[in-house]
Amino acid sequence: MLHRKIYQLSCDGREVWIFLRDQHRWIERAQILNIEGDLVTLRYQTEEEDECCAWEEMVRLESIGSIQQKIATVPKGDTELMISNDCPTSEQIQ
Repeated sequence: MLHRKIYQLSCDGREVWIFLRDQHRWIERAQILNIEGDLVTLRYQTEEEDECCAWEEMVRLESIGSIQQKIATVPKGDTELMISNDCPTSEQIQ
């Protein structure tokens, strides 16, 4: 089941958050590049102080404990959110 979900997410090309249970750490905003057998190739970036590093890592499918994706974003602060009346008529739900 997890293998199929990871394959589906790799086809979509969306960013994912992956928890590696054997290392007890999260890999944030990763892109799944390839799935070959039980190896999953990930690409992600980290920022520390004044450095931005790009990583490509291969992990075993069995070490993935959880996988998540962001489905929506809401801005913080004093911004006006669009409501259904602001949408084009063709996109409004009747």
